[in-house]
Amino acid sequence: MPSSPSIFRFAPSPNGRLHLGHARSALMNAGMASTAGGRLLIRIEDIDLARSSPAYEAAILMDLARLGIVPTDPVRRQSEHFSDYAAALDRLKARGLVYPAFLSRADIKRLIAEHEAHGSNWPRDPDGAPLYPGNERDVDPGIAARRMAAGEQVNWRLDLRRAIDLAGRLTWKESGGEADDSAVDLAALAGQRTFREVIAEPERWGDVIIARADVPTSYHLAVVVDDALQGVTDVVRGADLYHATSVHRLLQTLLGLPAPRYHHHALVRDASGRKLAKSHADAAISALLDQGLDAALICRLAGLR
Repeated sequence: MPSSPSIFRFAPSPNGRLHLGHARSALMNAGMASTAGGRLLIRIEDIDLARSSPAYEAAILMDLARLGIVPTDPVRRQSEHFSDYAAALDRLKARGLVYPAFLSRADIKRLIAEHEAHGSNWPRDPDGAPLYPGNERDVDPGIAARRMAAGEQVNWRLDLRRAIDLAGRLTWKESGGEADDSAVDLAALAGQRTFREVIAEPERWGDVIIARADVPTSYHLAVVVDDALQGVTDVVRGADLYHATSVHRLLQTLLGLPAPRYHHHALVRDASGRKLAKSHADAAISALLDQGLDAALICRLAGLR
């Protein structure tokens, strides 16, 4: 039987204009999908309703079209699929893998400050953020239910210890992530990907948020649910998400979802070495195109051949 076609996806958030870093990721996904004879999906990751904008979404799709990237499948908007994420959250709740957490950011900051005032550094995740204290992991369910009924704001956090006990040792297939691929030949990369097994280390993230008080999901939960529902076989994204893959593999396993293959590419950085942000207007794709640069030149500026 013929193998199923490869499915890639580019998944921007509509909270600003795309920049050269996004161009790198979008063009890599498009080029690798084309060379593999597969499909490229566009997903709009707009669970942050306060910062997302339909105007930015329209601008994103226009910028992609000007780069020659036009989706053949309908665009999936996360804000239209909260029920999918709520269903996944309910499955985790039913297995006792998440718990309600009431500590506010101010509460957490105060606890950490008190701890570090005695000379001990608080543990931090790979992004440098302090780990959640875990104080509420064993709160009596009845007490937690009464607090929620009273209207207290609650986030749902993963009980990492229990989750790891159930999931066991996890790995993922990776074809990037270590080498500096600042000058990439897309055809060669797609045709000759060499995969290695990477050992997942979800314990480095602590009890991550799975669903927030204001929306029934988080980035971690939404991305694994979306990838599974859309049949994504290959995730190509920036190296800043390399370590987060450990959390994604854990959630995929707990929810019985398939694991895509991964490629984490080098980031496009500014002159000071910082990764580009949407506030960097001079690197916006629209600004470069408006200056007369064509898609081929932008491809080269993004470090691609």
